[in-house]
Amino acid sequence: MNILGVETSCDETSAAVVSDGVEILSNVVSSQIDLHRPYGGVVPELASRRHLELIQPVIREAIELSGCAFTELDAVAATYGPGLASSLLIGLNVAKGIAFRLGKPFLAINHLEAHLYSPLLVSRRFDMLPMISLIVSGGHTILALVTEVGRHQVLGQTLDDAAGEAFDKVAKLLGLRYPGGPEVDRLARQGDRAAIAFPRAMLDDAGYNFSFSGLKTSVLYYLKKHPNANVADVCASFQEAVVDVLVAKTIRAAREKAVRAVSASGGVSINSRFREGLAAECQRHNLPLYLAPASLCTDNAAMIAAVAFHKFLGGARSDWNLDVAPSIGLPPSDSTPG
Repeated sequence: MNILGVETSCDETSAAVVSDGVEILSNVVSSQIDLHRPYGGVVPELASRRHLELIQPVIREAIELSGCAFTELDAVAATYGPGLASSLLIGLNVAKGIAFRLGKPFLAINHLEAHLYSPLLVSRRFDMLPMISLIVSGGHTILALVTEVGRHQVLGQTLDDAAGEAFDKVAKLLGLRYPGGPEVDRLARQGDRAAIAFPRAMLDDAGYNFSFSGLKTSVLYYLKKHPNANVADVCASFQEAVVDVLVAKTIRAAREKAVRAVSASGGVSINSRFREGLAAECQRHNLPLYLAPASLCTDNAAMIAAVAFHKFLGGARSDWNLDVAPSIGLPPSDSTPG
């Protein structure tokens, strides 16, 4: 079964064809980083205009690379939220149009749910469920218990800034170029992660929620007090504070819920220190770890098509009148908008 996925939730225009939910026939991603870099962040109006320019050629390229014709598609899927409303509208409506023209089913997919299952797209280790899954990205930090594909429970999430948002804000404080997360990661490798004792908010809290706003503020005050601080040391110490909390809560959830494995996804899961720290702790506790490759951690359409396959098999279909949902969170289990 071949499914065309379309993803335009923020500033990547992506289309992919995935067969049977695991075989990626194509996954085309066009980034807008250079467009938004002069502004230090994503400008919604510019992003939506660029999506309009790119969406058709990106879809055509994905179809050509897949070796499938449009007529060989069994369904079409697109992200409907969360994300930037003006960006979501482009992908959602184009995908609807393709599905309607082909007479194929259309499925609207939650971007966060796609991230949640992206590590399984490559590992195919569905037999390792239940697992603890961490979504850690620019806009979200969510810890979930996944019992089977389509069945999950949110255990905790950030109460303020997401981890990725904290990375970007600290990068701005340090005068680093956009996007800030990779720059912090790069410089941190040259610094001493024990140089500055930044706070680990909610580390010892009994629940599974996160908070990174105070850490960002702590970095701000430190820089005001130490204007000539070693940037690499600040990056390494800040990054270590984030990683300590993410890893500790993920491992504690895995042990308390007695799961078989751990997974992590989202843009921040590419961070080298995070991967190193989580892998070490998983090994120490004899927990298999599944991480999506970098190409599937950032926004991409392959993960959209993969989740759509499982929902399609479960009988899910979406209505042609469905609108975007920019502020939606991770949906309840077996939730596909009609």
